[in-house]
Amino acid sequence: MTANTRIVLADDHPIVLNGLRNLLRRECDLDLVGEASDGLAALRVIREKRPDIAVVDISMPELNGILLSRRLANEMPSVRLVVLTLHEDRAYLKQALDSGVRGYVLKRSAAENLVQAIRAVVIGGLYVDPAIAHRMFDATSRRAGRGRGTVAVSDLTDREIDVLKQAALGFTNKDIARSLAIGIKSVETYKLRGTEKLGLKTRADIVRYASTQGWLANI
Repeated sequence: MTANTRIVLADDHPIVLNGLRNLLRRECDLDLVGEASDGLAALRVIREKRPDIAVVDISMPELNGILLSRRLANEMPSVRLVVLTLHEDRAYLKQALDSGVRGYVLKRSAAENLVQAIRAVVIGGLYVDPAIAHRMFDATSRRAGRGRGTVAVSDLTDREIDVLKQAALGFTNKDIARSLAIGIKSVETYKLRGTEKLGLKTRADIVRYASTQGWLANI
């Protein structure tokens, strides 16, 4: 029997914290094991409880979500961080991903997307809120595709799509090869072809694109 996912929740707004608590408690496979109302308290609770996932407000007092993620990356890399935020601009998302955040969820859509994000992150993937992922992919596409025609998902082969989907979820080339019953070299080739067609350069670009296509929606 698979163990439930253990979660620590941190937000400095009591109403928001209560709403998130109720949201998580409706899910039978998620266990809320600790709460905090500021960043330093969150760090203490996470150190004590060692959860699978920490869901934190990116703008908490004492220690914000970005700094908390950096601390956890060094101290407890097994704890994956999902941040909740009001910020929808690319700079915040880039900073979060660079610091090791695995999930980026807008507060306005937390009721619809938070549980989905947790489930994506707990199996090793990344999750970017579809609203901001779409905007970021548009910007990436404009930069990478100047002078080129627009590339749609229909331009990808089925194998390229399968490989990019699993790459977005954080699976290694070896994992993907085993899942699809193909060689690692083939995985590398499909990934390279797919990313070149779409003008994607980094892992974060792949995740953003996956979010815009709804590939992470039913995890």
